[in-house]
Amino acid sequence: QMRRDFIANVSHEIRTPLTVVAGFVESLLEMDLPADERRRCLEMAQRQTATMQRLVEDLLTLATLESASQPAATTPVQVEPLLQALLADVRALSGGRHAFALRVESPGALLGTPGELDSAVRNLLTNAVRYTPDGGAITVTWKVVDGEGRLAVRDTGIGIAAEHLPRLTERFYRVDRGRSRETGGTGLGLAIVKHIAQRHGARLDVESRIGAGSTFSLRFPPSRVTLAPAAEAARPAQESAA
Repeated sequence: QMRRDFIANVSHEIRTPLTVVAGFVESLLEMDLPADERRRCLEMAQRQTATMQRLVEDLLTLATLESASQPAATTPVQVEPLLQALLADVRALSGGRHAFALRVESPGALLGTPGELDSAVRNLLTNAVRYTPDGGAITVTWKVVDGEGRLAVRDTGIGIAAEHLPRLTERFYRVDRGRSRETGGTGLGLAIVKHIAQRHGARLDVESRIGAGSTFSLRFPPSRVTLAPAAEAARPAQESAA
């Protein structure tokens, strides 16, 4: 049943943008459209093609994670530079519509697979941007408490009703299907985050209330956390905003 549901969901998700692309291609082939109308059709087709590309990329990522039999690597990944680089990317995605803050309370590193850690945090940040109205704020926090690494992405977005929280990491589960399509989500981002967390012995916690924003937290076990040398760790917490 799960396999049938998965195939049905994938088919449904691909059919919508594919139908749009096919319609525009047909119009371009059969109608003598003015130059500006032709350009509009091509731009719309390009956007729908990008949607299908993101879906295929996420499906491949998820398939790779699900089939991986070994735990994640133990490569040291410095947390602060990782977060700064990702925030630079999502600021571009936001286009100045949101305020961002980074708070690093415990300088150090995570032991893991760099690409997977990048993907997990990127998905959380991208979701925060997509579901936070213009003028909202997104705050990223990293700290170590009793050896446990806690990386949190907090937004002032629309929030999520309690009944949806247990199902958020299911493949293709969406609280609002129409809004997800409007913002370009594939419905696979949190499933990817969950699998990456599991491969690193971590867990994903979600706190949210309608109208009060959401906080998505990755909690890494002490075995995956390395603290900075004492002299460096003594620095005051770093904070940046834009």
